[in-house]
Amino acid sequence: MKSLSLDQNKAKNHLEGWKVGALFMEAGTGKTRVALEIVNGAPCDGVVWIGPLRTIQNTKDEVEKWGGFRMPCFYCGIESIQASDRIYMNVLEEIMSFEKPFVVVDESLKIKNAEAKRTKRLLHIGEMVEYKLILNGTPMSRNLMDMWSQMQFLSPLILNMTHGQFKDTFCEYTRITKKTGYRKYTREFVTGFDNVDYLYSLIKDYVFQCDLHLNVKQNYHSFYYELEPDEIEVYKGIKDEFLSYELMDIWNNNIFMAMTQKMQHSYCCSPNKVDAVREILKQIPEEKTIIFCKYVDSRELCEKCFPKAKVLSYQKEALGLNLQEFNNTIYFDKVWDYALMTQSSRRTYRKGQEYDCMYYDLTGNVGLETLIDRNISKKVSMTEYFKKVTKEQLMKDL
Repeated sequence: MKSLSLDQNKAKNHLEGWKVGALFMEAGTGKTRVALEIVNGAPCDGVVWIGPLRTIQNTKDEVEKWGGFRMPCFYCGIESIQASDRIYMNVLEEIMSFEKPFVVVDESLKIKNAEAKRTKRLLHIGEMVEYKLILNGTPMSRNLMDMWSQMQFLSPLILNMTHGQFKDTFCEYTRITKKTGYRKYTREFVTGFDNVDYLYSLIKDYVFQCDLHLNVKQNYHSFYYELEPDEIEVYKGIKDEFLSYELMDIWNNNIFMAMTQKMQHSYCCSPNKVDAVREILKQIPEEKTIIFCKYVDSRELCEKCFPKAKVLSYQKEALGLNLQEFNNTIYFDKVWDYALMTQSSRRTYRKGQEYDCMYYDLTGNVGLETLIDRNISKKVSMTEYFKKVTKEQLMKDL
């Protein structure tokens, strides 16, 4: 079995001897392997692994790849704990069936809103066990507001403060109150953070952070294609139809989302996109290539046209998969989500990769394609963009 990398060893050594800990290790650094080593080294007799449903099977495969747990392991989806009382009770029963259970929560950002049912249930699970580990692929500095719930899950003694005290100590926020008839609604918006060094000093012994550093490169290429005149007409027709809605005037984000989805879907299977991929595959081996698609239609088309490639869906397969045997990625459809794009690139750019990773982004000659590229480069989400843009600017951008 391949030995741990230097960073993986550092993570293991940092948290060994502690009953609780957090691995904030970027995607591709091998945090599942580290978690396996930490759990197998603990004096426990069972594991309960809680993670996103879409990554559970990938986690099982990764755990088995490195020899598996030395004790029984029960896997459960975080979403199921929130949605199903029956499954939540099953998890509690599994925990109580062990004398010394070890609970691992993967993608611990799911523990955030302190008032949410999911968070309350996970915090209750945390109260039941001594040995706990949380995993996350996002650097800690990007999610300080969510740190209270995650540390509270590990142990209330780490921060030793209520959620309100945490906000008052570390967050700058603004409250806005609106009246609707006889009712008042107050919302809080976090605008910054204070005393960050103090926060780090409280949690540093329990947290290990790691960025991904490989001796291979990531090379990005844009590949352009043109829509046919009839495809352009359909695209423009959808834009004119939606922008004529009065609902757009009151900034209904759902309308904007529906509009852009329908516009993009109208050309997702353009023959010229397929031709562009064929041109790319003249330069790289199809059997070493991943193609990411956003729509069912485009995925089925790519599976038919490029049977040797591995065709994946962003939403279902951009997280959790270890695909280091591939080193080429084609983005057949664009997505607004910068984090999802980064995660998808880490299917190939990860520990064990021996070749430079190539990424090819298809871009069509319509405004939506350019708009998505521009916002991705600025890390601006669709919602953020829509909140700021005027209807006139929207008409121009699209």
